[in-house]
Formats: sequence, structure tokens, C-alpha cells
Amino acid sequence: MTTLDEFRIAVNERARGRIRGSVALDMPDLGRLYLDGSGAVESDAPADITLVAPSEVFRAIVSGTQNPARAYMLGKLKVEGNPMRALKIGEILSSAD
Repeated sequence: MTTLDEFRIAVNERARGRIRGSVALDMPDLGRLYLDGSGAVESDAPADITLVAPSEVFRAIVSGTQNPARAYMLGKLKVEGNPMRALKIGEILSSAD
């Protein structure tokens, strides 16, 4: 995944029907995705929770090679909003089902 659209495609089905409220994935080096129960779109709309990290961190989370909780504890992933909900969202993004 090297483009924002590739990230959108990778997380769209995972988010659909599983995300409560809204979440933004803010990748300063790539762009911003907005996720809610309907899926993922490129948008700057305000979200309930914002996860901020370089695209390489999100790439590792989505591929399953980076545990989202560990990324947060190591300071690789910043959370704006409720950290407990953010961890649940991280689990959704890192699961392939």
C-alpha cells in the first residue's frame, strides 16, 4: 500500500458495519481517511477518534505485522479521543475478517 486509495481499499470492508461512530486515520505523509459503519473514504470530516501515524505504521497494522496497542505504547501511534475505543478500532483494522 503506497497510495491513500490503496489504504482505503484495504480497510473499507473491515470498517463496513464494524465501526461505531467515526474514525480518522491521519497519515501526515500520505493523507487522511475517514471511516464509519459505511466504510472508508478520503475526507477531512471531523471524527470521534483520530489515529495519527506515518503510513508505514498503518501499513504494518493493516498487514498484521504491528500490534496496534504496542504501536500506541511505543509512541508510534497517537490517539486523539478515547484510547480504549481506539484500541478496538486498531483490532478491527488489523483483522482480515
